[in-house]
Amino acid sequence: MSGPGARHRRISTELKKQARTIPRPPHGRGDVTTTRTGASKASGAITHREKVLFPEEGITKGELAAYYGAIAPVMLPHIHARPVTMERYPAGIDKKGFWQKDVSKGFPEWLERIEVPKKDGTVHHPLVTDARSLLWMTNQNTITLHVWTSRAPNVYHPDICVFDLDPSDDEPTMLRAAALALRGLLGELGLTSWLKTSGSKGFHILVPLDGKATMGEVARFAYEVGAILVTRDPEHLTQEFSKADRRGRMLVDTGRNGYSATFAAPYAVRAKRGAPVSAPCTWDELERGTVGPRTFTLRTMAARVAEVGDLWKDMWKSEVGSLTSDVLDRLRLLT
Repeated sequence: MSGPGARHRRISTELKKQARTIPRPPHGRGDVTTTRTGASKASGAITHREKVLFPEEGITKGELAAYYGAIAPVMLPHIHARPVTMERYPAGIDKKGFWQKDVSKGFPEWLERIEVPKKDGTVHHPLVTDARSLLWMTNQNTITLHVWTSRAPNVYHPDICVFDLDPSDDEPTMLRAAALALRGLLGELGLTSWLKTSGSKGFHILVPLDGKATMGEVARFAYEVGAILVTRDPEHLTQEFSKADRRGRMLVDTGRNGYSATFAAPYAVRAKRGAPVSAPCTWDELERGTVGPRTFTLRTMAARVAEVGDLWKDMWKSEVGSLTSDVLDRLRLLT
């Protein structure tokens, strides 16, 4: 059975599943305490600089560290105090890497962490609070930092909402159309959106928030927006996560807004050939077709930033979104 009734039932089922995955805050307002580790190890010094992490390009750990050191002034405001998951490649990207969330031992005393609940326990996520902590993570052969949509200590109230457009195939025209359609839909709700390349296959569209809504509320909002977008172009868009179920359609992924979910940090290098960077770009560049998901790389970002600066520097100075009753009423009228 199809139609509006069936779609609403699917949305309701999905939202109930999301709600069950969000643990209760350990404190009244949802604040979580940050801590420092007990080990007294090294500083932000970079070891084994000659190690090759991107064999095809000859990019070494030293060059990666130099990139993060140089980009830190524009990157830090966007990732400061967000819980981090490190995507590490000790033997380079042509060998198997791993993702690390927990830093429970063997870490420098000055590194700030945040303890958050998980099923049957807790996780101690590291936090980037300055260039030293960013470079310490780089020294662990971390190529990509993946961050939460919220910041410590108030990790249950996101200050950003993320939409990830993930195409099944390389279709730049369709990808561009979907991104612009999403911007238009968010505009109908009175929300300003910002854009960055994913450094992979698609684009990330972000809405800065005032931090008043809970993580569950933001996740539900994002999912419903995605559902409306899909109903407007069901031939090309889907919310089916399984690639088999997508049938060549583009995934409108709103799962980045759930508890403990992450997205590639702004200005982060991706662990892919060419060392692409997930970098802010403008809507005008997208409309003109002058940027794609992997346009910017570790070796071109210096010139890019010298030319345009930090395109997101005014993100929280301009109109910040709020999931007010007015916005939610507009959303209901569109469903």
